[in-house]
Amino acid sequence: MRVITFEEPGRVRVSLESPADLVPGSVRVRTIYSGVSAGTELTAYRGTNPYLNRHWDTERRLFVDGQTHAYPLTGWGYQEVGEVVEAAPDVADPPVGSIVWGIWGHRAEAVVPAEKLVGHVMPPGADPLTGVFARVGAIALNAVHAADVHLGDQIAIFGQGVIGLLATRLAVLSGARVLAADAIPDRLELARKFGAAEVIDVRAGSVAEYTRKRIEGADTVIELSGTHQGLHEAIRTVRKGGRVVAAGFYQGDGIGLRLGEEFHHNQVQLVSSQIGGVASWLAHRWDVERLQRTFMALVHEGQVEAGELISHVVPVERAAEAFDLIDKHQSEVLQLVFTFEE
Repeated sequence: MRVITFEEPGRVRVSLESPADLVPGSVRVRTIYSGVSAGTELTAYRGTNPYLNRHWDTERRLFVDGQTHAYPLTGWGYQEVGEVVEAAPDVADPPVGSIVWGIWGHRAEAVVPAEKLVGHVMPPGADPLTGVFARVGAIALNAVHAADVHLGDQIAIFGQGVIGLLATRLAVLSGARVLAADAIPDRLELARKFGAAEVIDVRAGSVAEYTRKRIEGADTVIELSGTHQGLHEAIRTVRKGGRVVAAGFYQGDGIGLRLGEEFHHNQVQLVSSQIGGVASWLAHRWDVERLQRTFMALVHEGQVEAGELISHVVPVERAAEAFDLIDKHQSEVLQLVFTFEE
């Protein structure tokens, strides 16, 4: 069965792996689509992911000397949709023949614990392509929850890639007035379609100065550009005592992040949002599974037009070409999806 492997930084191969045995409590899923995360997966492709250079100590929750993962990296990916083609005798849900979304990596087939796919069945008539957005939609919703949005809040969202655009839509649905910031005009146009009240091209000037002239600063900023310069500008953009939700995946040293300036003088709250868990004050009510199901319900109800974010649908055989495109021409790609048709 075909599977995508990162052999080393910048080198991708579509290799073969043997089908896994069906074990009690599991189902066999044949992949239809697998979406690419232009954030996390690009760090694996480039060799910048912290797991490649440091060991994550799960008990102490610290990165220490060593490695968590090493090349070759096989089957990365967390945006999969497939058909259940076989179920163990003790499994009734999800039923054989159903289309499900979940996480099993860029591979043509996988054996998955059935309990992980309960509630993940696509309804009749739904476009299977939209299932690739379940996880990234949950990441966006998690960031919006961490922002603690209230009706009428002025929210700026930095970075209008897939997760930023979804966060824009979800913040609007939550009652916020959204200013969307990015450097790519096409993405700013999409942000308007997703409900942003205003958009700003960051190449044209300072978002902080613009917002302070217009609304005396934003109540909250959700930072999804993943750059330290973007995080610094987000800190400059909020009002005194405002909140910045840092939801981007920042790499390397924090060059350009000057915490002795506005962060210090305006008593800015800096909150991290990461899909490993929900905001601490919501943990008694929400978990990642609920985030995913809630987002997919919004897609199925037509409140989030996720399909509009798909820019490329590529056969898995062209994986090396696809990752090269994302790496070198990231502004041309929004959501790239692999197909696994024979």
